[in-house]
Formats: sequence, C-alpha cells, structure tokens
Amino acid sequence: MKKKLSILLFCVLGALIVLLGVITYINFQSGDKYKKQVLSQAQQKYQNRTMPAKRGTIYDRNGNILATSNKVYNVVLDCKAVNSDEDYLDPTVNALVTIFGLDEGELRTRLTSDKTRESQYQIVKKQVSMDDKKAFEDYCSIPDDTEMTREEIQEKNNIQGVWFEEDYLRVYPYNELACDTLGFTFSRDTADYGIEGYYNSSLTGIDGRQYGYFSDDSNVEQTIIEASDGNSLELSLDLGTQQIVEKWVNAFKESTGAKNIGVIVEDPSSGEILAMDGGDRYDLNDPRNLSSLYSADEIAAMNDSETMDALSAMWNNFCVTDIYEPGSVVKPIVMAAALEQGKISTSDTFYCDGYQNFGVPGNMTTIKCANIYGHGMETLAEVIANSCNDAMMQIGAKMGVENFLKAQSTFNFGSRTGIDLPNEGYGIMHTVDTMHETELACSAFGQGFSCTMIQEINAMCSVINGGYYYQPHLVTKVKDASGATVKTISPLLQKQTISSSISADIRSYMQASVEQGTSMTSKVQGYSSGGKTGTAEKFPRGNGKYVVSFIGFAPVDDPQVLIYVVIDEPNVEDQASSIYPQYVAQAILSELLPYMNIQPDQSTDGTVPETELWEKFNGHVNTISDSQIDENGNLVDEEGNLIDWDGNRIDENGYLLNSDGSYQINANGEYIKSANLDGISDSYTGSAGETLPEAVSDTNVPGPPEDNTDPIEDNNMESEGLTNEEAGLD
Repeated sequence: MKKKLSILLFCVLGALIVLLGVITYINFQSGDKYKKQVLSQAQQKYQNRTMPAKRGTIYDRNGNILATSNKVYNVVLDCKAVNSDEDYLDPTVNALVTIFGLDEGELRTRLTSDKTRESQYQIVKKQVSMDDKKAFEDYCSIPDDTEMTREEIQEKNNIQGVWFEEDYLRVYPYNELACDTLGFTFSRDTADYGIEGYYNSSLTGIDGRQYGYFSDDSNVEQTIIEASDGNSLELSLDLGTQQIVEKWVNAFKESTGAKNIGVIVEDPSSGEILAMDGGDRYDLNDPRNLSSLYSADEIAAMNDSETMDALSAMWNNFCVTDIYEPGSVVKPIVMAAALEQGKISTSDTFYCDGYQNFGVPGNMTTIKCANIYGHGMETLAEVIANSCNDAMMQIGAKMGVENFLKAQSTFNFGSRTGIDLPNEGYGIMHTVDTMHETELACSAFGQGFSCTMIQEINAMCSVINGGYYYQPHLVTKVKDASGATVKTISPLLQKQTISSSISADIRSYMQASVEQGTSMTSKVQGYSSGGKTGTAEKFPRGNGKYVVSFIGFAPVDDPQVLIYVVIDEPNVEDQASSIYPQYVAQAILSELLPYMNIQPDQSTDGTVPETELWEKFNGHVNTISDSQIDENGNLVDEEGNLIDWDGNRIDENGYLLNSDGSYQINANGEYIKSANLDGISDSYTGSAGETLPEAVSDTNVPGPPEDNTDPIEDNNMESEGLTNEEAGLD
C-alpha cells in the first residue's frame, strides 16, 4: 500500500513539475502578450474607449473619390503602467523612439513629470498608419522560433503601457483640386468651408463607445455601442471638367496673372455646377500652408492676426462670397427683362451717338459709351454684339426705376441663390429711394450695383434655357454607410423669369456677339455659341482698375454648358480689355466641348478646323499689322495718324480723311463718317498684345450704394430652396 502511495505521489509531483515547466516556458515565450492583455483589461476597468465614426466619402458625378477617410491610429502611452516597474522605462522609450521617431527627452519628461507620470492616457503621436502600427507590434513580438537571448526577450517583455487608439484621417486624393468647393476638416468632425462645412453634420456620423469593466466575479464584461458612420455625398461636380478648368486658369496665372480669377461651369438645364474654381489654390491635405501664395519671408513676417487673415482669404470661395460690379455681362439679362415686361420689342432700334446726358443745363452729367463716336442706329442684336452702353441706358429709361428693380429681384440679384455652399454673399442693390436716372442708366449696363459670380451665371442660365430659374446646387445624392441612397436632390425649379421665345431671341443676340461682335475671341471652331463680354471700372472711378469677364454657352439652339470667367485686375497695362477672360473661356471650351461629347454643329463638310488659342497658350491670335494703340487709347498707324478698324485715316470725330489729311466728301458734298469705328472692339489685338477697352473710364459713373452689413451675416449654411432635412442636415 505504501508502495502504491509513493508511486502516486511521485506521479503527481512529476506532473506538477511538468506543468510548472510549461507555465515557465509560456511565460518566457509569450508572457508579454498575456501581460499586455491583462493591462488592457485593467485599463478598461477604469476607462471606456471611443469607437470613431468614419466621415462620409465625397464623390464626383462619375464616382471618383474627391474626399475620403482612412483609418489611422493614435499612439497612447500609459505612464502609470510604465512607471510600475523601473525595468519598463528604457525598453518602452527605446521602442517608441525607434519606430515612431519620437523625441526621447520629451518622452522621458512625460514619464517622470509630476503632472503626467500617473496619467494612463497620453497621446504621444497622432494618426500613424496601419503599417506603422504593425511595425511597432512586430518590434515588440517574440517569434516562436526565436533565436533571441534571454536578455533580449526580457527587454521585449518590458515594453509596456503602449496601446493604439483608432481614428480616421481625412484625405483628398487630388490635393488642391476644387479646394474652394470641397473645403476641408479642422478635425474629424469639424468643418466650416465648402461642401465639407455645409454638409458637416451629415458627413460626420456618430461615434460609438466601448465600455469595459470587471464584474463582481472578476470576469471582464464589455458593452459596445457601434459607431454610425457618416453619410456620403455624390456631387454634380465633374472631375474631368474641373481639371480642364484649373489647367487653363493655371496657364493664365502663369502667363499673365491677376489679383484674382474665378470660373464657374454650369449645366443651364438643371442648375448643376460642373466645375468651380476661385483661383487661389491650397493643398486640402495641408490647408494651413500659405506657401502657394506667399514667400517664406512674407509668411515669417506675419503676426498671428495677419496669418489668420491670410488663411481666411485663401480659404474663401471667390465664386460664391465675393461681390463686384459685373459690367456688361448683365446686358442680355436687362434686355430680356425689358422684352418680358413689354417695354421694348424685338423690332425696336436704338440710336447711339456715344453718350447720354442726365440732369439739367448747368448741372449736367454725361455718361459715355465705349465707342465715343457712337454706333449709329442699332437693332437689339447689334446692341448686344457692340456692347452698346448708350442703347442700354435708353432701355433702362424705358423700364423705369420700379420695373428695373423688379427685374433685378426676378433674377435674384440682391438675394442668395441658395447654392449648397456656406458664406454666400448677397450683393448690394439700389432701392427706389437711392436709384435715380443716373444710377438707373449705369445699372442698365452693369455698373452701380454689385453681385456674386453665382448670381450672374444662374441668372444667365434662366435667360438661355427657356426662362427657367433653377436653384444652383452641387450635391445630387446623399448615401448612407452601406451605399444606399437616402436622398436624391433633384433640380429645383424656383420660377420662370422670361418666356421661351424671348430666351431664343436673346440666345441669337448673344450668338451675334460671338460671330461679329465683342465676343469673337471666344469662338470655338465647329460649334455655335453665344457670349457676352463684361468690363467694369472699379470704384473709385479713374483708378485704372477693372474687373473683366466673359459669359458664354454652347450650342446655341440647345445650350448644354454655360461658362463664366471673371478676372479681377489682370496684370496688364490696360486692364479694361475683356479679351483676357475670352482667352481663358475659349481654351476651356475647346477642350471641354469634346470631353462632354457635345457634337460640332457648324461643320459643313464633316471636318472641324482647329481652334487657334492665344499665343501665350502656345496658340495663335490674329493681329492688325502696322497699327498700335497710343497713350490715349486710340488706334493709330505707324505715323501716329488716327485710323479706323479698316485702317482708314479718320479725324477725332470719326470722319474719313484722305492720305493728305483732307476730308473725304460724298456726292452731296457731305463729310463721310467711318462705318467701322465700332469694329474697334475686344476682338482687336494691337502690336503690344493689348486690346481697346469695352468701357471707357468715366468718373461720372456712380458706384454701388453704401452698405455696412456683413455680406455673409446670418448665413445659417442652409439652402433657401432645400430644407435642412432635404439637404441631409440636422
């Protein structure tokens, strides 16, 4: 019996020895894993973990990703755990320095400082990648077939108190593309600019939570509330169209430059924005970097307030927020309103003698036309083609103050369009009390009031599309995290501004401007198109500073695309020439129309001649040889004699001269006035590469009414045409 008992005792003792050996081996090989698991559980007893929601993705109309969120990790240091054993300090610090490149001195300060040594949550590095996280884990792990020494294994085991917190990093694959329109995030759930800002609450989602604790029986219990990822957005924006626009805007900035330049491309049949570029560019992945606009010395010299002002200006969307006097691009809109109101008819003609007088003798104000010699008798088509201020002043007078202001309101000048972008401006309009005959006359040709780019292009959409005013918009669909469509934002028709027949008439008048008027430079071969130039002298008048613009569409009978180019103070000697925005528009349209599969409609033999672009765009532009512009802005020959568009000598009043300086006389003994003075237009390029202005500098032209309100005050970032719920907002 004793012998059997001894054998049993020996077996039990042997089993215990084997078990102890196994435990020792496991602890030796994998003790770090178990220690860290227990540590994690201990942390969960006192802490809970946020499970971040993924911000929604932003797509263009073709499914290209414009903004997305990639999973990253914050490196968290539990100082209390590291300080629980002095053997943990050096291995942990060395691992963090080796893998993440952290500053050793700063780490040791955190671990030993009275303020942080007991902290269980110190983020030592934010937003590291999955690869970086794995590299750290591999560094700390001990392979099963390790050849490491016992000391090396122990050092690995002593790496303690480091864990990873999930987060998301907003990424913009195309960097600066459409930066004004997209906007950016200040943090994972905060944004104020662009689409990111307007739809912030819809994109953000709701974070989840994980609660960990020890139950009474010492089991680890967990409660998990899953994160609800944000909605994704599909935009009307077209990646290819945006790239084409930015390509040619960059070309102009590099060749010429300006204080600012803006371009909008819109679908006139729906109000969908296809492209929008405000000129100033910055990398959405690094939005606080001013180096794209300022030198290193300029940035270093800025104080905090100046830096913030510079950043705010860079982040601003010129196309939506900034206001300016639009100039002659409003003439087709004013004419359309006058026709709709019955104040003029399509058969009316107007006589331009080069100016209009306002007031009474002794207190007279003279407002000039760009052609100071006068255009003579003009049809409505010729008024638009010649960009005649005189005729437009007469049309404004026929409308009268109340009807003119009513027309401005009909086309939403002075009101927000409701585009789904934040910080939309209003513009500044006259009222019945502030608009008198001079203000009315100047407003009729686009000066004396201010608007935004989006107001002008959207008003023009309704003029050329049959009279239908659609709310401009960028978001077309809202999708949940599973990809299911939760909201389709269809074109929102707000009103009809003019009849379809008047719309067709205005399209033909704008076509005349492209074929034989001030918009000829915008012509794209093979396509029918309409357009209108704009030149507005900035206030105060006489300072030589201008805003020049061009708005155009194609094809004429069925407009599928509308483009608006605004250049604020181009870096040229003569800023008043609207040929420069035409160069930009022509280059964009020559590439955009084929890209959009819009077929040429002016080809007779099946072939389309190549469009010759501006020579600074590596193209070619026709010039008048042996002629130039003198210091007074007059067209002259090599000897300094005044000449007309055909090269004929003229006097200062436009009457034809013979080569010896004598007057040409007709059969009735009357002096002959040149018939082609109005040919001196935006399409003319002198030997210096500059063009004659569409508008003359005139100090008698009043500026916009004074306005002390903030143009973006009370912007609740909610579309006037869509409710918050419809827009996917809270």
